[in-house]
Amino acid sequence: MPLFRRHGTHGPDAPRAAGSPGAIGTSDGPARLEARVSGIVQGVGFRYWTLAEAEKRGLVGSAGNLPDGTVQVVAEGPRAGVEGLLAWLRSGETPGRVDRVDAGFAPATGEFSRFSLF
Repeated sequence: MPLFRRHGTHGPDAPRAAGSPGAIGTSDGPARLEARVSGIVQGVGFRYWTLAEAEKRGLVGSAGNLPDGTVQVVAEGPRAGVEGLLAWLRSGETPGRVDRVDAGFAPATGEFSRFSLF
């Protein structure tokens, strides 16, 4: 399953709402969000706000600037927390200007012990 999808993609590989048939991480186990955020998201405090939002939701993971001007966000934790972070990334209430969020869900890997920036 591809990890990155354009916002609004529907079909068999699209992220599913918690509790829907075929959703990943709908049990009590943790889920993983991998997102790439495009727009004016570097040099505006976007990563720091993302860190704060992730910590509010009890998530671990990372956020960092990529050479192409996007920000990569990887977060793991309760399904409701990662879904909430994705909703915030798409909300228009972030620093800068978000034009697009490509995102996908997978089972958590457990590789993180805190949320950090790179």
